[in-house]
Amino acid sequence: MGNYIVGDFNSVELKYFSSEYLIGLNSFELTEEQKQFSALPNKFEEATEGQHRIVILSDNTPVGFFLLNSNERVKKYSANLNALLLTALSINHAAQGKGYAKKGMSLLTEFVKSEFPKCDEVVLVVDKENIPAQNLYLKVGFEDTNERQIGRIGEEITMRFSIK
Repeated sequence: MGNYIVGDFNSVELKYFSSEYLIGLNSFELTEEQKQFSALPNKFEEATEGQHRIVILSDNTPVGFFLLNSNERVKKYSANLNALLLTALSINHAAQGKGYAKKGMSLLTEFVKSEFPKCDEVVLVVDKENIPAQNLYLKVGFEDTNERQIGRIGEEITMRFSIK
């Protein structure tokens, strides 16, 4: 389990969840609007099979969290047997607006190459109403697949990212 650090942002890294991050993750807050699109990390205190909890750290402090799924859920969004499904990305409200989501997502390729060497694609779904998240994913290289589904709060856009 390595550390993944990008360019000038020496303090930002992706790491697997461990109990040392629990207090920081449990202090996460989201606005009411954000809660409709994502979930707080403490909802995922117990990992299920094929669910990998990833923490975005800045100076070893949790600022973000997401899941990489390698379970049956992936099949709903991709026929690629080597794909991972990214879900539940959240950035602590106090750390928002500082580029942590973009920095964390820009580390995704190297993290996936190292930790999931067979993976060549990451897919995700984003709510049509969640414009900030759509813009983030497009900026870091995700592409709109033009596939739509109805999710828990409305229309969802499926996006994909090739791991090269």
